[in-house]
Amino acid sequence: MRRSAVLVCSVALSAAVTSCSAPAATDTGAAGKASKSGYLDQSDTSLKGTGPLTVQLDYDSVEAGGLDPQTAATARSWSIESLVYEPLVTVDSKFGIKPMLASSWKQPDATTYVFTLRKGVKFSNGRALTTADVVGSIKRLLKSKAAYAAQLGPVKSVKATGADQVTVQLTKAYTPFLAALANTPAAILPMKEIEDGSLDLQKEMLGTGPFVVKDHKQDQYWNFTPNTAYRDAKSVRITDLKIEIVPQEAARLAALRNGSAAFVNFNNVDSMDQLAGTRDAKVVSQTNSDFYYLIQNSKNPDSPLADEKVRFALDSALNRKEIASVALGGQSQPTGVTPSVLPGACDPAKLPSATGDTAALKNAGTLRLAVYTSEPAVGQIAQVIQQQLAKAGVTVKIQKYDDTTYGAKVFGAKPDFDLAVGWFAGYVDASMVSRWWNPVAAGFSGTFLNDDKTLDTLIDRAASEPDGAARTKTLAALCARVDTAAQMLPLVTRPSVVGYRTDQVSPTLRSAEGYGNFLRDITSYTLPGAK
Repeated sequence: MRRSAVLVCSVALSAAVTSCSAPAATDTGAAGKASKSGYLDQSDTSLKGTGPLTVQLDYDSVEAGGLDPQTAATARSWSIESLVYEPLVTVDSKFGIKPMLASSWKQPDATTYVFTLRKGVKFSNGRALTTADVVGSIKRLLKSKAAYAAQLGPVKSVKATGADQVTVQLTKAYTPFLAALANTPAAILPMKEIEDGSLDLQKEMLGTGPFVVKDHKQDQYWNFTPNTAYRDAKSVRITDLKIEIVPQEAARLAALRNGSAAFVNFNNVDSMDQLAGTRDAKVVSQTNSDFYYLIQNSKNPDSPLADEKVRFALDSALNRKEIASVALGGQSQPTGVTPSVLPGACDPAKLPSATGDTAALKNAGTLRLAVYTSEPAVGQIAQVIQQQLAKAGVTVKIQKYDDTTYGAKVFGAKPDFDLAVGWFAGYVDASMVSRWWNPVAAGFSGTFLNDDKTLDTLIDRAASEPDGAARTKTLAALCARVDTAAQMLPLVTRPSVVGYRTDQVSPTLRSAEGYGNFLRDITSYTLPGAK
């Protein structure tokens, strides 16, 4: 859901876009269509200016663990904290893995990874990065209770095996390992300062990344300045980065129109229409591996949804193409549990529900559908689902809640819902998000999902098999089992809509993103010179 990334809505867990037609072809980057290069836009390298940049976002990082990146469970936290922290590896524009703090790595066998650290890396306090920081950071994450720790897989040991070398040994093959390392929660931390008590990670940020925090007022703003110790500091054109937290979509639209903000995110794909014709403004829709899902509460014994046949019939009644077209203005696409934008993903058109029967819905009666009100697309998706199920004879009552109440109703100890719409981060390996379909591994879904041993086996197999035909076949079987068990239904991908002022900044924006980080390439942004 809104603020969801690792799991679901961060507000819910911490406390416990709409158009019926395609957006108008204004200066909207052809509605953000992907290119073969993997980018929507690439910075104009002829621009040589430097200066400030103002960004407006709809909400701030909200985490129970404060500013500690390892406990960050939301894409917004990942984006903001990535300005300061860096992992060993990162993701390229086509979801491949490339070096970051590791200059290289080798894999002598299926369970061993040997990383060579990049030379000349320093934390913003001037201290050089060491193997102890790398070893300590990974061990700290594995020992934590953070949800993201599960994504690192079966790590057996982490050791320094040279002055600039760290070796990670797994207990068994785990294909998503590098992909899991490529996200902010796996960033390398200043372990010396953490261990000697001079740094409070919940309140302070000290990393190797391009920026340092000048000041921050929760839910109002962040001010960042360049990290002078950054290894490529001369390439950073932004001298003062201000991130303003502006919850109102209309206010962010106005800021982009009048130029008081240079880069803005939007929740509603209608923003692409509303900015049509605005001089010096460009809006694009970035495809994400993130996707919306529909939970069917299968653990209520008094509900018709306790019956797998009823759940599968409801799944079969859904038209995902219509949801993408109507609720998300054509800026989305149907998906299975393997995000459809990722390599190796299954084809949602070939899932069993695509040809399933809805006869079992005849006695389903009235079902309550819980949604949260902070993201317009969620309500629009719910309305389309309501209309589709009505055609199958099911009455759906949409119940709208604020984030906190939604969290308590859906993810609380005693769930009080029949159906619920939310969203997951899709990550950058096709098998990663499927871990949340195992309630034992997930830890947050056991109150409304029954553990499916057949599905658990497929989840583990998909994670352990190397990329290739056999794994693709397993991923397809995994998708099919999620579809037929129909406890939590992947629906459609969740787009990111961003706008920027072409007279103030030339950004690099990827066609697709796996970790919800639309600020990922900010060090390559170029700025016009003084007028």
